[in-house]
Amino acid sequence: MTKENQNPMEEQEVSVEQKLTALYNLQQIDSQIDKIKIVRGELPLEVEDLEDEIAGLETRITNFQEEKEKFEQFIKDKKEAINESNALIKKYSDQQMNVRNNREYDSLSKEIEFQNLEIQLAEKKIREAQARIEAIEKEMEQAREKLEERRQDLEAKKAELTGIIAETEKEEQELIRKSQENEKYIEERLLTAYKRIRKNARNGLAVVKIERDACGGCFNKIPPQHQLDIKLHKKIIVCEYCGRILVDDEIANKAKELAEES
Repeated sequence: MTKENQNPMEEQEVSVEQKLTALYNLQQIDSQIDKIKIVRGELPLEVEDLEDEIAGLETRITNFQEEKEKFEQFIKDKKEAINESNALIKKYSDQQMNVRNNREYDSLSKEIEFQNLEIQLAEKKIREAQARIEAIEKEMEQAREKLEERRQDLEAKKAELTGIIAETEKEEQELIRKSQENEKYIEERLLTAYKRIRKNARNGLAVVKIERDACGGCFNKIPPQHQLDIKLHKKIIVCEYCGRILVDDEIANKAKELAEES
């Protein structure tokens, strides 16, 4: 491992006080990043939801179009069947003019009657298909109008989000850099615990100061012995109620000085 890639934790032993200072400093940096994300609010999720809705509407319109084309082909087929039936009726009618007996005439009459029934059935199916096409076209128009509205909404939300990102991106990137730099001074086990606590905490606070003898996260009273241990900076003390890492004003001030120096 080269010197550039070495973790500062490996180069020298870091005291508990230094670890606590680094942890509190890391918390302040991460809290600033959280605030930037809060400024963006729900915009990224709103943009994602709109994109999903637009994709769904586009798929719906495509499905409507395919269904409409199927009904149009169905109507075309039925019209061809009607033409064939009319041709057969004409053929049977012509044959009736040259029959030799009543039996042949009746047989042809039944064929003509059957073809007329086929035409009536086909016409009924055509009317039903045309009615369905009209309904599909109405639904397609509604979907297209909604799609256009959602596209306009998406454009507006993206423009708003782009503006906010442009204002905060440089600051956020610098804070992320500082956060990653600060993590180097915290051993992996402790850093993992910090991230786990932050993830589970409602406000993202994993490291808090004692305020009026109480935890600055959940505001439960801290036993006197724990308060003494916190002030000695000899070990990591967590709140027995919420699990947050506790520090005193001295650590907070040292972290502030360290942040100002960087």
